[in-house]
Amino acid sequence: MSSSYEEMIREDGLPGHESRLDPKPEWEPRYPGSGRLDGKVALVTGADSGIGRAVAALYAREGADVAILYLCEHDDAQKTAEIVKAEGREALTIAGDVGDKAFCDDAVRQVMDRFGRLDILVNNAGEQHPDQDITDITEDQLRRTFQTNIFGMFFLTQAARPHLKQGAAIVNSTSVTMYQGAAELLDYSSTKGAITAFTRSLSENLVDHGIRVNAVAPGPIWTPLNPCGGASEEKLAHFGESTPMGRPGQPNEVAPAFLFLACQDASYMTGQVLHPNGGMIVNG
Repeated sequence: MSSSYEEMIREDGLPGHESRLDPKPEWEPRYPGSGRLDGKVALVTGADSGIGRAVAALYAREGADVAILYLCEHDDAQKTAEIVKAEGREALTIAGDVGDKAFCDDAVRQVMDRFGRLDILVNNAGEQHPDQDITDITEDQLRRTFQTNIFGMFFLTQAARPHLKQGAAIVNSTSVTMYQGAAELLDYSSTKGAITAFTRSLSENLVDHGIRVNAVAPGPIWTPLNPCGGASEEKLAHFGESTPMGRPGQPNEVAPAFLFLACQDASYMTGQVLHPNGGMIVNG
């Protein structure tokens, strides 16, 4: 990480410890596994906490070994690894910056050295920095948000592509902000628009190779991203109340969408986006 990036994430409290949140996000799978990912290997970015942790837990319950990519929250990543192992699966933790192409290349190399295959790529890592006015967004912040949120997806997909065989799946994390906009998240929501376009275009690029590419667009979900990403206390006090359900979602309410898109239940779906968002109609 560059010194300017280190300063920016330290200032915003990113990426944030899940262990320090109160109440704790709910990551536990809600039902017994049925072997839908038996023998598979998944690489999940941002898997130390939040949605990434819930996805790793559910994938492990369904039979997958999981590579856990994360930035620097070692204690949270170790907890996720313990969750995966408790399901009887293998876990590999890899710390680094997905915005660094060399790191992405090395991470995939580590996965292949450890497991010998890669079946599912979940591009979930992301960061956000709320600003009241577009003039408040610094050049460093703008570049960094795009570097993590969309460049990282390109870099990891490029690294993984030679190892993804017919039947493999890629699942990307976009956001409801791509569809509805977000006044205080101009750079973040812009990257989510890019991610949706990337998903749809990549799906067409890989469909003849038997590789499916889809995305999930969560609404307000209780993870470290918002409380540790600069959201005001007032906003947090009413977080998720604007949804028709009147509450934020939990990570384990989102993870099943990632499971569905990764397994053969979704064999006729590519280029699509699922919307676990508490009832917001986005027509996307």
